Amino acid sequence: MLNINNLHVKLEEEDKPILKGVNLSVEAGSVHAIMGPNGSGKSTMSYVLSGRDGYAVTEGTATLDGADLLAMEPEERAAAGLFLAFQYPVEIPGVGNMTFLRTALNAQRKARGKPEVSAGEFLKLVREKAKSLQIDAEMLKRPVNVGFSGGEKKRNEILQMAVLEPRMCVLDETDSGLDVDAMRLVADGVNALRDAGRSFLVITHYQRLLDHIRPDVVHIMADGRIITSGGPELALEVEKNGYADLLAEVA
Repeated sequence: MLNINNLHVKLEEEDKPILKGVNLSVEAGSVHAIMGPNGSGKSTMSYVLSGRDGYAVTEGTATLDGADLLAMEPEERAAAGLFLAFQYPVEIPGVGNMTFLRTALNAQRKARGKPEVSAGEFLKLVREKAKSLQIDAEMLKRPVNVGFSGGEKKRNEILQMAVLEPRMCVLDETDSGLDVDAMRLVADGVNALRDAGRSFLVITHYQRLLDHIRPDVVHIMADGRIITSGGPELALEVEKNGYADLLAEVA
């Protein structure tokens, strides 16, 4: 589904490489986790996949279902099935949550040649998805993320994902700043969306999230590239021993 080959990236305004040859393949229906020290390039990779400004790809490719992601505008990537849940979701004053969700959903449906959903159909869909994430009606009426707690913002991101139903979901440190209960709610929302046609790339610092979202593969990233991969036991090793031994092996 998602294939990244020899991806090199630098900041546009600086001659400073960040990604230095990332290779990654995420199969349909699988969950991959990426861990690594601060500054290893994890978030940069998610930004580049989603089309964020400020980064220049100097070498390599990234495709989704065979389509060239790097040649698409951000909204085209979203319509193709890519979704990014941010580490720090932004507030959008003046834009209601429901308005935002319906506009996003219908824009994607239009791009895919599908009819728009009616107000009634949309309301039924959102209420159903929100209930499973313990999002109440008042939260849905508020402007996007305005005045939300950290946990509410992350649950709102998962609600967006549940409504839009992307094929490739990238979660950039979604567990950051969450307490145990909020983390479990977010993880339950992710797990409810897992199926054979949807894949996840979970970027995290903490093995504890992976207790709830059990990955098929764990990758360790350092100095702009993936240095080793393994099963869930690799995350347990990092939790116990840190990154020093793994970094020493590839030094």
